[in-house]
Amino acid sequence: MTRDPGPRPPRKPAAPLSETAFTLLVQGVLDYGIFMLDPHGHIISWNAGAERIKGYRASDILGQHFSVFYPPEDQASGKPQWELETAVTDGRLEDEGWRVRKDGSRFWANVVITALWDEKGVLQGFGKVTRDMSERRAAQHALSERRRLFDHLVQAQETERRRIAWDVHDDSIQAMVAVGMRLELLADQMPDVHAAELRRLDASVRDAITRLRSLTFRLHPPGLDRHGLVEGLSSHLDDVVGSAWGMPYTFDHDLDRNPTPETAVTIFRIVQEALLNVHKHARATRVDVRMHSGDGGITTRVMDDGTGAPMAQAGARDHFGVIEMRERAETAGGWWSMHSRPGQGTTVEFWVPNPLPVTDSADEAP
Repeated sequence: MTRDPGPRPPRKPAAPLSETAFTLLVQGVLDYGIFMLDPHGHIISWNAGAERIKGYRASDILGQHFSVFYPPEDQASGKPQWELETAVTDGRLEDEGWRVRKDGSRFWANVVITALWDEKGVLQGFGKVTRDMSERRAAQHALSERRRLFDHLVQAQETERRRIAWDVHDDSIQAMVAVGMRLELLADQMPDVHAAELRRLDASVRDAITRLRSLTFRLHPPGLDRHGLVEGLSSHLDDVVGSAWGMPYTFDHDLDRNPTPETAVTIFRIVQEALLNVHKHARATRVDVRMHSGDGGITTRVMDDGTGAPMAQAGARDHFGVIEMRERAETAGGWWSMHSRPGQGTTVEFWVPNPLPVTDSADEAP
């Protein structure tokens, strides 16, 4: 039988942090510059983090006006005084921008200025917290630059595809159509023994024309530019999978916003290649496409009920179409995978980021 220990004694509240301990805590912080200003903006305290970030020792900076941290253009525009006035009016101010170290180099900083009042409502000064955001800003710029280069690459690829599609349609196909018409006329004028061979040749030419038209459609499908990703995929599934291949399909989508043109092209091309693999290799009776937003991007799945043989075949992962799908997704900053089991079909799944349209930043590196 368990004995009841009775009521526990009340837990003693933690002792409040002494002023000395708090001062030691603030002084020892290295990741943030924490210091105080008098009501006129002169520096009256300085911690180790401020020394690390800005390069000044306490003996060098105490008593100076905090505007020394601002670039000349901000000093000339009166930005330091404006920030103090805003902090007085609103209680605090938060800003990101260029600041200057002791050696004259610039760094990108996040700054919070808080007005400090006594119990009588008299302004005693300001608390200022500075964080060096240079690495984060550099990473953001690198990501933006990578995105810009990716967009240019996609645009260049699509421009070249469009040019090839137009050349094939306006030159090769038209020439073959003319050849087919001449063959048909010749067949009507020749004896039956020769006419049959000419008609077989004419049929071969017409079949080649059909394949070339299908090629131009794959190179530059109509509708994607005009109507966007959802309508473009819907049309492709209806025209190619449903009508041309006679395969039942479903298409479910849940996007929180329209993707950028480059993201739309990337998703469309990967789905297009995945569907082509289903048609050529899977021996499937249906295919299902799912597309939804999440994690800052768009996840897409192409699932068939085929044999799953492409995954079982040696070298399938190194097939050109598989390489192309994976490289498209990874170049866009996303991921791609394909998994299947024999007799249970194959699923192609990928995620690509869906960033907001890239705009040129007004802030340039000095």
